Amino acid sequence: MFEAKLIALYFYICERYGKELKYQCMRFSNNAVPVFTDEEALTIYFFAMGVEHRFKISEIHGFAQRYLGSWFPKLPSYQAFNTRMNRLVSAVQSLSMELLEQFQPLDCDKDNNLLDSMPIITCSGKRQGKVAREITDKGYCSTKNLYYYGLKMHVLGWKREGTMPWPESIVLTKASESDLTVFKENWSQLQNRTYYGDKIYKSKEWFDSVEEDTGSIMVTPVKVIKGEDQWSKQFNKAANDLYSKAVSSVRQPIESFFNWIIEKTDIQRASKVRSTKGLLLYVFGRIAAAFICSVFNP
Repeated sequence: MFEAKLIALYFYICERYGKELKYQCMRFSNNAVPVFTDEEALTIYFFAMGVEHRFKISEIHGFAQRYLGSWFPKLPSYQAFNTRMNRLVSAVQSLSMELLEQFQPLDCDKDNNLLDSMPIITCSGKRQGKVAREITDKGYCSTKNLYYYGLKMHVLGWKREGTMPWPESIVLTKASESDLTVFKENWSQLQNRTYYGDKIYKSKEWFDSVEEDTGSIMVTPVKVIKGEDQWSKQFNKAANDLYSKAVSSVRQPIESFFNWIIEKTDIQRASKVRSTKGLLLYVFGRIAAAFICSVFNP
């Protein structure tokens, strides 16, 4: 079973590399065809993470040395392997998006979308973030009541009956970026959709114009109106609570999706990353590994 999964993953990586991924990491030097190939490096990386659940580069390389030596006899040193993976970050990013498209389930409801975001933390808000400062900054996670430095991963998922949504689109931003701003920049032109979001997406006038232009609507829990008198609050409380509970129950699977990807890859804790390429590899590598796990290790 171990060997079958490794072989299946290697053939899949070789197929995708030959068609698309090689253009993300082309070389123009005397070492254009290395002895230890990119396909082998990617196979080891994703097999160790997606199937064996080893997430640190040192753990991945150590696992390959101990158990995959006969399969990959030209495995380089840890330092060379780490450098190679950082150079393959564009290929890893491309593969993570290809997996979402290629293995899309048939039961996706393409008229209904669930939206949410999740923090990816490089350090706590009490310290000064120094890693990948061109793509990270300080943000606040209301769910965890936490200030942090890092990224935010935004997911637009297709609703699926009785199970987690399947990501239609994943966007990475700095931690301070508003979910509503990300929606406006990336998804506001999609036609005839029903979106289910949290209260951050409550912007009635703007979404009225979106509905007029695209036929798409946003459904959110009821947000308290500032300055509303106490009598009106109490009068509408029962209906508002029922409506908000119904919307939250529809949105619950997107939270399950984030819990699933955290459990499979520990994607939120990026405090050991030390470079921009390393952080991008960390995030997109774990996104790909999570779906490789579901495909090759169900």
